[in-house]
Parts: sequence; structure tokens; C-alpha cells
Amino acid sequence: MDSLLPVHLHWRSIVLVFLGGAIGTTARFLVSAALPPIVGLPVGTFAINIVGAFVLGMLLEWLALHGPDVGARRSLRLFIGTGILGGFTTYSAFAVDADGLIAAQNLAGSILYALATIVVGALASLAGIALAARMGRAAAARGGAGAPPHDPPVIGDPHVIGDPHVIGDPHVTGDPHVTGDPHVTGDPGAGR
Repeated sequence: MDSLLPVHLHWRSIVLVFLGGAIGTTARFLVSAALPPIVGLPVGTFAINIVGAFVLGMLLEWLALHGPDVGARRSLRLFIGTGILGGFTTYSAFAVDADGLIAAQNLAGSILYALATIVVGALASLAGIALAARMGRAAAARGGAGAPPHDPPVIGDPHVIGDPHVIGDPHVTGDPHVTGDPHVTGDPGAGR
């Protein structure tokens, strides 16, 4: 019965996210306590969000290079990405901190903090993606551990369409309407 549920409702997925979230929020608390505001600017929250964006970009690129989001890769994404990094990073503290700077009559500091968090966070995420991609290429060139087993699947590739673990499996996608839909699979003969 559990396999018919969407991934986010599987008990195993919930437990992975819960445990990861507990680790991430504990780490966030410890970092926030160790990095107090400097001249009123919340450097702890800033550092947390930047590091989290970098690690999340790196994790997701590494997982994507190693195949579809199933099995152990999905478990890692849920535990580390959604759980640990979701608990570690914080949009709510970012918003409260920006508002607190406005309340403290530091509008320029609030704008600088908000823009810096968004821009540097996006750049950190891109840097994590680039680093994971570079590491994957280097490992593939060496033929060593950590090398992607193959190029990431591309929608419309006949090998992907024929893989029931990627496209058209309502248990994987969580959408029973995906099976046989030629617009989703790219197979004009689907649904016949």
C-alpha cells in the first residue's frame, strides 16, 4: 500500500527528512550561537544560508550525475538535501533578521543583507553545481570511484523512455496520468 503513495507520503521518506531536519536545525543553532551579529548584521544566518546553498547545489548536481532520483540517491536527497540542509538553512530567520534591521532604523543594512544573501546564495549554489560537475568529470577521466555511471538521462532519449524507473511509472512519478501520455514521454505511439 505504501508504494502507491506519493514519495513525500512514504513513512521512510518522512523519517529520513525528520532525522535529517533534526541534525540540520541543531547545526544551525550551534552556528548561530557561535557567530553573533557584527555591527548589527546577522552574519550567522548569512553564513548558514550561503554554506547551505553551496552544499545543496553540490549535492543535487552529484546526485543528478549519478542517475535518476530513485533508491539510494533519493534517500540521500531526502536525508541530506531536504532534511539536513532544509533544517540548516533558514528563510524565516533571514526574513526576521531583515525586518529586524528595518525596525532598528538600519534600512541600508537590511537591503544590503537581503540582496547579499540572495545574490551570494545563488552564486554559492552555482559554485557547488560547478564543483560537483568538475569532480564528476575528473573522476570519469580517471575512471575512479565517484565517476558517474553514464551521462544524466535526457527526456526524449529512447533509453530513458524505455526505463520504467524514470518515465511513465506512476509509482515513481506519483502521477497515474503520466503513463501513456505522449506529451510527457515524447513517444508518439504511447497510449495506443
